[in-house]
Amino acid sequence: MSSPSDNPLARFAAFWWGLGVFSLFGFLLFATWLFKGGADDSNPLEEAAAANRLEIRATVDAAQQAVFQYKVLEEGKTVQVPPHEVFALVGEKLAAAKPEPVEKPEQMVPGGVAQKKLLAEGGPGPDLAAVDAMTPPAGTAPDPAVMETGKTQYMVCFGCHGMNGEGGPLAPKLAGSDWVTGPVSNLIRIQLRGLEGPIHINGELYTPPPPGMMFPLAGQKDEEIAAVLTFIRNSFGNEAPPVLPEQVAKLREAETGKPMLKEADLIKP
Repeated sequence: MSSPSDNPLARFAAFWWGLGVFSLFGFLLFATWLFKGGADDSNPLEEAAAANRLEIRATVDAAQQAVFQYKVLEEGKTVQVPPHEVFALVGEKLAAAKPEPVEKPEQMVPGGVAQKKLLAEGGPGPDLAAVDAMTPPAGTAPDPAVMETGKTQYMVCFGCHGMNGEGGPLAPKLAGSDWVTGPVSNLIRIQLRGLEGPIHINGELYTPPPPGMMFPLAGQKDEEIAAVLTFIRNSFGNEAPPVLPEQVAKLREAETGKPMLKEADLIKP
């Protein structure tokens, strides 16, 4: 009895089936090559980034060329300025310059000379009641433009507090927090000085993980701080009057540069 492989019809069918599969595979490869060859492989984002890199490179090259310029020693005699001569000139200017103290208190180094001097001078603390009295009455709707600015500023915050103010491993929730909708002076002072240690939120103790603090963000402008605080007071289900730049300005000089706040330093909401 002959095996199926000896059947001429079976061998003929297998040959044509194999030839068909091979042809189909070749056609697919050709179609793929043809599609890639005719498609536009350009990436607008990459092209924009490349253009930006080229622009930066051109700016750096121009700056370097300006530094190592040629100078005329005498008529008809021009030489390039050697690097050591340029560095010597820069060094002479720096040595002759009279250093001036930094006047911007938000640039104070914690524990530094400027901060110690500020704390030693003491003086009366800020009038928090007067600042809170400036808050618009309940029901005052925030300016949509201010909310948009605050939403942009919140991009610095959502990594810890959550995109929807739900909180996370690094920071407490803002949604439904009694501190957020409480006295405005609390929020401004936290923004200017930072906050450390555990804090009760809606009656429940929240203990932050190490290092257990929110760093100060005093480098923001008054309008930016007011906007982001207005945003969180009117987002995530919260509803409270807006924060005014004038309130931030009243606290900035008195609060910036001081040590981080603790819950005991704040006005209970």
